[in-house]
Amino acid sequence: MGMRRRKRQGEKEAKQERLRIGPVQQKILLLLLGGLALSCTRPNKKSWNIIKGIGETWKDIDRQSVERAVSALYESRLLKSRDNPDGTTTLLLNEKGEKRALTYKAKDMKIAHPKVWDKKWRIVVFDIPEDEREARDSLRHHLTHLGFYKLQQSVAVYPFDCRNEIDFLIELHEIRKYVRFMVSEYIDNEAHLKKFFKLEQ
Repeated sequence: MGMRRRKRQGEKEAKQERLRIGPVQQKILLLLLGGLALSCTRPNKKSWNIIKGIGETWKDIDRQSVERAVSALYESRLLKSRDNPDGTTTLLLNEKGEKRALTYKAKDMKIAHPKVWDKKWRIVVFDIPEDEREARDSLRHHLTHLGFYKLQQSVAVYPFDCRNEIDFLIELHEIRKYVRFMVSEYIDNEAHLKKFFKLEQ
C-alpha cells in the first residue's frame, strides 16, 4: 500500500511539473482568455513562427521567447489549433487552458476600496469536503491574498463589496454548493476588525 501511495504521489508531482508555466506563457494564456486569437505559420510540429497578434502587448517580450512559450503550451495541450485557408494556424484556448488562465487571473485579482465604508461586513462561509481539499486550500489561499480576515478556519470577513470576486472564485473552483456569502451590519468583535482593516473608529 505504501509503495502504491508513493507511486501515485510521484505521478501527481510529475504532472504538476509538466503543467508548471512561466511568466511569458501566463501572459499568452491571459491574452487568449481576453479574446486575442494568435495566428502562426507552422512549418513543423515543433516550430512556431508568430506572424500576427504581436503588437504593443508583446513589446517587452522577445520573439524567440514567445515562440518557445507557444510551442510548450501547445505540447502541454493547453492550446488547440485551427488551420486557416491562407496556410496559417490560429491558436485558441481549450478547456484546460481556459481553466489555467482563469487561475492566473485570480492571482492578480484585487478588490476596489470605496472612499466611504458602508459599515457592512461581507462574510464568506464554506464547508468543502476532504475529497475536494485542493479547491478548499486554493480558496483559502485566494481569500488570504485578497486581504480577508480569517474569523474561523472556514469563515472569512471583508468590509467592502466583493460579491463579484467571490462569485469568480466559486465558479473557478466549481464549489458553489459548498460556499455561502453573507452581508452583515454587525459583528460582535468589529472593533478588532476595524483595527485590522484600518477603518474609522
